[in-house]
Amino acid sequence: MKLIVAIIQPHKVEEVKAELTKNEIYRLTVSDVQGYGQQKGKTEVFRGHEYQVNLLRKVRIEIAVNDEFVKPTIDAILKGAKTGEGKIGDGKIFVMPLEEAIRIRTGEKGSSAI
Repeated sequence: MKLIVAIIQPHKVEEVKAELTKNEIYRLTVSDVQGYGQQKGKTEVFRGHEYQVNLLRKVRIEIAVNDEFVKPTIDAILKGAKTGEGKIGDGKIFVMPLEEAIRIRTGEKGSSAI
């Protein structure tokens, strides 16, 4: 079992969900997050005053999958999240071992809980 965490652009969430659904991956958790990376923020104007925004809005997607779904999940996220603009900021994918999963409702453990 693996836990896949992806940090993506907010406007790409629906495309990523559509790609995951095509690969029969239906369970995910989505959170709004802010981060600071290689982009180093951006400049915005508010009421005529220019200011620097250091933390950029992103979306964090977490998906627990059995081993056979790792590659299809990563491929779906890559396809849905890539902007194609060639600029930094499309995001990152992290794959971590998942030691245990327990379904609270039934008490199922391991792969069957996912």
